[in-house]
Amino acid sequence: MAILNKIRQKTVVLILVIALALFAFILSSLFDNRDALFSKSQNVVATINGKDISRESFMAKVEARQRQSRGQSSSQVMNAVYENEVREVIMDEQFKALGLTVEPEQMRDLLKANLASSPQFQNDEGVFDQAKLNEYILSLKETSAEAYQQWIDYESSVANSALQQDYFNLVKAGTTATIAEGKLEHELEGDKINIKFVQVPYASIIDSTIAVSKSEIQTYINNNKKEYEVEASRSLSYVKFDEKPSLDDENALKADLIKLVRGYTEYNNGKTDTIAGFANLNVNKAEAYVNTNSDLKFIDKYVYASTINASVKDSIVKLNVGDVYGPYKEGGDYKITKLLEKRQLADSISSSHIIVPFAGTQRSDVLRTKEEAKKMVDSLFKLVKNNKAKFSEVANEINTDGSKGKDGSIGWTRLTNYNPAAFDPDFANFLFFNKKGAIDVVLTKFGYHIIRIDDKKNVDTAYKLATISRKVEASDATTDKVFRDASNFQIATENKDFEAVAKEGNYALRPVNNIKILGENIPGLGEQRPIVRWAFDSKSKIGDVKRFNVSGGYAIVQITAINEAGLMNTEDASVTALPEIRKEKKAKLIKEGVSATTLNDFAKAKGQTVRSASAINMKNPTLAGAGLEPLVIGTAFGLEEGKTSGLITGEKGVFMVEVTGKTPAVELDNYQSSANQVSQAKLSAVNTRLFNALKEAAQIEDNRANTVQ
Repeated sequence: MAILNKIRQKTVVLILVIALALFAFILSSLFDNRDALFSKSQNVVATINGKDISRESFMAKVEARQRQSRGQSSSQVMNAVYENEVREVIMDEQFKALGLTVEPEQMRDLLKANLASSPQFQNDEGVFDQAKLNEYILSLKETSAEAYQQWIDYESSVANSALQQDYFNLVKAGTTATIAEGKLEHELEGDKINIKFVQVPYASIIDSTIAVSKSEIQTYINNNKKEYEVEASRSLSYVKFDEKPSLDDENALKADLIKLVRGYTEYNNGKTDTIAGFANLNVNKAEAYVNTNSDLKFIDKYVYASTINASVKDSIVKLNVGDVYGPYKEGGDYKITKLLEKRQLADSISSSHIIVPFAGTQRSDVLRTKEEAKKMVDSLFKLVKNNKAKFSEVANEINTDGSKGKDGSIGWTRLTNYNPAAFDPDFANFLFFNKKGAIDVVLTKFGYHIIRIDDKKNVDTAYKLATISRKVEASDATTDKVFRDASNFQIATENKDFEAVAKEGNYALRPVNNIKILGENIPGLGEQRPIVRWAFDSKSKIGDVKRFNVSGGYAIVQITAINEAGLMNTEDASVTALPEIRKEKKAKLIKEGVSATTLNDFAKAKGQTVRSASAINMKNPTLAGAGLEPLVIGTAFGLEEGKTSGLITGEKGVFMVEVTGKTPAVELDNYQSSANQVSQAKLSAVNTRLFNALKEAAQIEDNRANTVQ
């Protein structure tokens, strides 16, 4: 009771203590989550010139694009949507500033131009029908909110493209070149000088003799900040543990295939079943047997010896019909092959056809029934069977495929290119198993055909093969071992150097440098956003190690460097900074103690020769044998004929030049042609550089790394 009385007496103090504790707790939470304190909301992907792009709308567009995209990773899709969002916001500001809009009549014209070739919106004469488009839009609005929204987005995209074209055209309309610019262009190209020069190449001084300190590199970086500004990045090292099949796995698979060849017995539901062997199987049952036991389905086609794998070709072509060869390894598969048939077949066949499709056949929208089509084709067959001219006439009139207008010619079909999945087997069988000149009616999935074989060539032995193929895969025992090895490696790195553990275990160590925060590709591992996210996590630090499940195994990854956004560190910058600093020092060494004022004296002092160059212009400031030297040539153009320059620090060395002759450009009555060239160059630059200039001038806050995973 005494304690309670004391607490009551100190109520104000107690409340203050509790308040301070709560305040400290809130502050702690905020500093643990810095984004909540200092950054944009987690719901804002980017802010462009003050306009926020919400995460909800951004991800909706990403999902829509992912449904349409093929072969693009999620990060690639996100980056594409982001760039499109940036472009839309920046360009929309420009449109509003200029009052550019797309009015209803222009929108109708734009849709007509974009959809005129679509049969869906054409009338019976093949002409675009606005009423059909209106009906289509109304149907979308009434039946599917999602589909209607997609249409609205499509209209917006069409309008945006038109506005951008208008904007670019306006800029181009104000982009021109004056006659004075044309004259300057003509003179830059037409003014010519002849010179003599001496070059002391920087390469004449060995790099190792030029000492460069880290402080000098840092000074160079500070003096050239724009060139060395970098995004935040991380560097990693990793060891990959592949779940590759072992030798035991391969031997087990070969044993299984040998059982299939010989046949075997198995105990099933209280009785012993005998499974027929592939070697003793009737060739007519081979297709079902292959489809039951192979990773790859049976392909009903003939092949020539030249298309069979060279390592097994001789063994397979020597088989008797019904015999089996194998097991043999091909790539990552083990196979057994049975010879089903040998035939003499032409390699290439030229043919023509007349096609009569009917309702339900592929690539056809005709309404005639199958019975009507049969009557029609039988009637046509009597007409064209023995009359090539009539065959061509009918084919050109009724065919609807690529043979229309070509007398029904299909062209040459090659056995080596024959693909059963894309070529109707009944059509192919008629071509390959009948003689030149044969003509008949054949029913295929495309309709009734009158097929005529026009020519055959390159007859050779063809083989029909049945192949059971099994991919070699790692067994459970193998994958368990890989997991143990990866785990043991990870545990060992807790007490030892990562690189040393890799070396002890004879594992390949893969370094990966300068991964960006929005990157996803890890060389050797492919798309690995989880690794990148971990590397950039605020809690991750240099030396941290983590195991990741990757395609085909595991990767044990270590963070080796954390580079924050700002100026590049001296080690990375030295790749480009070091040569430039050495060049400056070499130029200084070359110039030291030189008192020569003539080419001969300078050449003698430096052990060089005097060289000549003719017809040099300012448009292409290149010296024969020395390369691009704009400062040297610009200096030469500033000298009078017969005068000699001082020492010039060039790109590839220190130079001294003497002007031996000048030829001014021919004066023209009119420089409009040159002005037109300058104008054309400017117009081309509008297409390639205008948006980039607008983007560079925009205020963009990219928050994808914090809002999008």
